[in-house]
Amino acid sequence: MIGKRVFDVVASAVGLLLLAPVLAVLWVVVRIDSPGPALYRQTRVGRHGRPFTILKLRRMHVSGEGGRSITPAGDRRITRAGRVLRRTRLDELPQLLNVLVGSMSLVGPRPEVPAYVAQWDASARDVILTLRPGITDPAAIAFLHEDRLLAEAPDPEDYYVSVILPEKQRLYVRYARERSFVGDLRTIGATLLRVAPGRPADAAASVGATTSRSASDGAH
Repeated sequence: MIGKRVFDVVASAVGLLLLAPVLAVLWVVVRIDSPGPALYRQTRVGRHGRPFTILKLRRMHVSGEGGRSITPAGDRRITRAGRVLRRTRLDELPQLLNVLVGSMSLVGPRPEVPAYVAQWDASARDVILTLRPGITDPAAIAFLHEDRLLAEAPDPEDYYVSVILPEKQRLYVRYARERSFVGDLRTIGATLLRVAPGRPADAAASVGATTSRSASDGAH
């Protein structure tokens, strides 16, 4: 979709320009809050299965970055600044650079680490990886506060792999099959509304809604 790529380039370039002062302030805050670089880099799986480096503002102490990929609410690895970045999703802003260079899109399935991509069904993986991964998508909205669910699970890693990841996979495939430019605009708008101050999302309700849709889809 040439139009989608053009929109991504223009929107990410304008976003980086307008948000440069915000990024500069956040950069300084992260550096002051704890020792280490302001940016966090991690390998994720991109379009056609090609690995790329995703960019985020660092939320964890450097000593904790090599641990598990999931981050439950209250994880001791998270810094003071990281808690705010996570709650507001401002840590995702550097991914506008990923969008600008073409490794990501504004809207598309969220990129996973290789270990989790290996957990997808082969047929679903073939569909999902035809697209550029995105900063947001319907699954990201549905699981906006998945850290709360993970914190309540006896085994967060197992809960992510057995419950959350399959539901995300379903939503990724659904997005891939039903995507449209208008739908992407609606997803961007919905994302901005959900992360706006004073609009907290209920993670449990999100999971219940997506699970109900999944059961409904399976009945047809």
